[in-house]
Amino acid sequence: MEFDFTTELDRRQYPSTKWQRFDEDTLPMWVADMDFAVAPAIQQALSARVGHAIFGYANPSASLKEALCDWSRDHYDWHIDAAWQIWLPGVVPALHVASLSLTEPGDEVMTLTPIYPPFLQVGELTGRVTRAVPMRPPEESEGGRWEIDFDALERAVTPRARLLLWCHPHNPTGRVFEQQELERLADFVERHDLIVCSDELHCDLILESGRRHQPLARAVPRLSARTITLWAASKTFNVAGLAVACAVIEEPRLRARFARGCIGLMPSHNVLGLAATEAAYRHGEPWRQALLAQLRENVSMLEAFVARWPGVGMSRPEATFLAWLDCRAAGLGESPQRALLERAKVGLSDGADFGWPGFVRINLGTQPRRLEEGLNRLDSVLAAVPE
Repeated sequence: MEFDFTTELDRRQYPSTKWQRFDEDTLPMWVADMDFAVAPAIQQALSARVGHAIFGYANPSASLKEALCDWSRDHYDWHIDAAWQIWLPGVVPALHVASLSLTEPGDEVMTLTPIYPPFLQVGELTGRVTRAVPMRPPEESEGGRWEIDFDALERAVTPRARLLLWCHPHNPTGRVFEQQELERLADFVERHDLIVCSDELHCDLILESGRRHQPLARAVPRLSARTITLWAASKTFNVAGLAVACAVIEEPRLRARFARGCIGLMPSHNVLGLAATEAAYRHGEPWRQALLAQLRENVSMLEAFVARWPGVGMSRPEATFLAWLDCRAAGLGESPQRALLERAKVGLSDGADFGWPGFVRINLGTQPRRLEEGLNRLDSVLAAVPE
C-alpha cells in the first residue's frame, strides 16, 4: 500500500500546541508531534466510533488488551499478559504516579540527561529530589555516540534513591541502547534496589532496518519484577492528542501499588483514543513501515545539511523522529534556540530544558518539502563561518 507523507495540512485551522506557540512566520519544528495524517485504518476506526454517537465513560476492551499483547509478542518477542496492563491518559502522568506511589517525600528520583523535560520536573512536582546524571557525549565516548556514564551514576546515587526514570529509546539523543548497556544498567539498579519506570514511547520507531527494540523487562528478565514499562501509540501513529497510554507491570504487588496511585488522579479513558490505539496495533503496521522509510530519508536530508554547518555536531539518531544538535561551537551565543528562532524563523526545542544548554532538538516528522524549507532557513544562518 502507498501512504501520503507529502500533502501538507493546515494545522492552524484548529488550536495546535505545535503550530501556535510561535508567530505565523515561524516554522515550528519543536515538540514531538508529527505533521503527517494518521493511517487510514485509524481514521476509519475513529469514524466508526463517532458514528455510535455516545461518548460516556469507557474502559479498555478485552480486544484492545489482546491487541497490545499481540503487538508485543510479534514485534518484541515479549509475551505479556492482559492482566499486566494499566491503561492511562498519557506517559507523563504515569511518571508522576510512579513517583507518588512508589517513593516517599524526600526520596530521590534519578534520571539521565539530556532528557525529555518532564523527567526533570517529576521530583519537584511530587515533593521528591531529582538526581540528574549527565550522559557521556559523543566526543567523550569510545563509540562516538551518547552513552551512559556508569561512573557518574555511582557517584550520584545515595541511599535515598528509590526510582530511576529511564527513557528507551532515548529522547532526545535517539540512542537505542544495546544489550551490554542494559545488563550493566540492571547491575546498577539491583545493587541500589531501585524501581525502574521505563518510558519506551519511541520503541516502534527504530530507524535501522532490521533492528528491533528490546523492552527493558524483556531484555533483562531479572528486572521484570521491578520495572514499569510505559507504552503508547501516540508518537508512532501520531495520535498524542487522543491521550491513551499503557503501563505494563508484571509484578503483582508493584502493579497494585501503581494502580492505587492512579485513583483520584487519572481521568476516565478517552473513548476515541481507545479506538485509535486498537486500530493502530491491529492494522497500522504497513503505515508504520512506510513512515520509517520516510523518516530515514528525512534524517539523511538533515545529515547533508549538518555537514555544511561549521560548529554544529550531530550523532545520527538510531530511533525517533527527533535529532539532537550540538550548537555550542556555532557562534550563536548562550541560547542557540533563541538565536535560530530570531534569525532563521525556525522554532526548535531548547537544549537547556533537557538539561544541556547549547543544544537544540529538531523534529523531523514532517513533509519533505516542509523539512527542506526549515533546513534552508537554518542553513542561511548556520552555513556562515562563525565570527
